[in-house]
Parts: sequence; structure tokens; C-alpha cells
Amino acid sequence: MGAPFDLGFVFSFLPKLLTTLSTTLLIVACSLLAGMIVGFIIALPRLYKVPVLKTCAEVYISFFRGTPILIQLFLFYYGLPEVLKLVNLDMTRTPVLVFVILTYGLHTGAFISEMIRASVIAVDKGQVEAAYATGMTSYQAFTRIVLPQALGIAIPVFSNLVIALMKDTSLAFTLGVMEMTGKAQTLGSATQHFIETYIALALIYLVISLCIERLLLVAEKRLLRHEAQDSPAKKRFTLQRKASYRTIVADMGAGKGGGTL
Repeated sequence: MGAPFDLGFVFSFLPKLLTTLSTTLLIVACSLLAGMIVGFIIALPRLYKVPVLKTCAEVYISFFRGTPILIQLFLFYYGLPEVLKLVNLDMTRTPVLVFVILTYGLHTGAFISEMIRASVIAVDKGQVEAAYATGMTSYQAFTRIVLPQALGIAIPVFSNLVIALMKDTSLAFTLGVMEMTGKAQTLGSATQHFIETYIALALIYLVISLCIERLLLVAEKRLLRHEAQDSPAKKRFTLQRKASYRTIVADMGAGKGGGTL
């Protein structure tokens, strides 16, 4: 049993947990960078249907999407050094954070590759054919037509992915990494105020998640601003507003003229 609940500990734990926020954000940033590189490379064979590489990419995606991230952490931390010993590579002195970022990067790459593939496929092929008909090269058609629309489609999925990755970093403490969850474990054990510790931790994760969601929502609206301007609903609103404006002007003109007797 822990100590009696005391709300004051929640506020006192917040600054202590924030001292390890930089480690959590470092894991997220490095994992996203590695994941985007790996995801782009893995997505290409599936988009262009390269026979052997496509199968390898599907196996890679199936493994990282079909197994828990905790098991992947243990496999890479305990298994990778043993495998590399066979080729005379010693990784026993490698920092734990390297294994954590590597695992999260490869795990994230599997989801990003699917995001890229789905976003590119979602763009209407007729637009690409029209771009070729106007004389654009493949590179111009991709950068000017496909990429802007694919980014707009991918942003909501990417937002969920970033938030999920940030929450998954809480498992890094199982390998001894002192990030926010590891710090919370230490504070709870030292003070016996576990409930207060995890309430403070939940508040920090919630605020960060909301900030990420808002930032990426702004990016999504900016990328899709042209589509929003041309939407049927907005066109109907514009036509209705113009018609109402003409009606008001006509009524005002009739009033100024005094009307008919």
C-alpha cells in the first residue's frame, strides 16, 4: 500500500518529471527521422512492385506491425549484440539509448511506409495523366501534383503516429532509460505516492499530445487550403452570399426611387 493521497504531490512532481522530458523528445525526434528514411525506402518497392524487394518489404512490415514494441525492444537489445558477435562486432558498450532509438525507428518505419504508399495511391491517377499531357516530366508531376495532395492526406495519419510513438516511449524504461516514465517509477518508489506520480505523468503526456495534434492540424489545413477553397459547400455559400447581396442592393435601389404608386 502507498501513502495517503495528497494533491500537493501532483504539482511538486510535475517539474521533476519535466527534467526528463528532453530524453523523451529526443527518442521521438530521432525515431521519427529514422522512421521516415526507412519508411520511404520500404515504400518504394511496393509502389513500383519490384518482385523480390516487394516481398522483403512486406515481411518487414508484417513483423514490425504484428509484434509488440516491448518484444522488439528486448530482441534488439539482447539479441542484436549476440548476432553481431558472429561477425566480430562488439556492441556491449553501446549506450542503451542507441538500441531504443534503433528499435523505435524501425518500428515507426513500417507504419510510415504504409502511410506513404496509401497516400500516394489515394491521389487520382487522372491528374497525373493530365500533367503528362501538358508536358510535365515524371519528377514535375510528382512534386507539383502528387506530393502536395499526398502530404495533405498523410498528415492526419502522421499525427496519430507521432502521438502513439510518444506514448510508446514510456516502455523505454524497461531497458533502463531514464525518460519520464522511468523517472515516475523512481519518484513513486521513493515517496510511495504512486497515484500522484502517474497523475502528473498523465497530465504531461496529455498536454504534449494536444500540442502535437494542434500543430499538425494547422499543417493539414495549410496543405489542403486550395482544396477547401474549391469545395462544393464553399461554392454554394459564395453563390448564396452573392445572390443575397444583389437582392439587398436591388431592394435598396427600389427604396431610394420611392417605389411605385
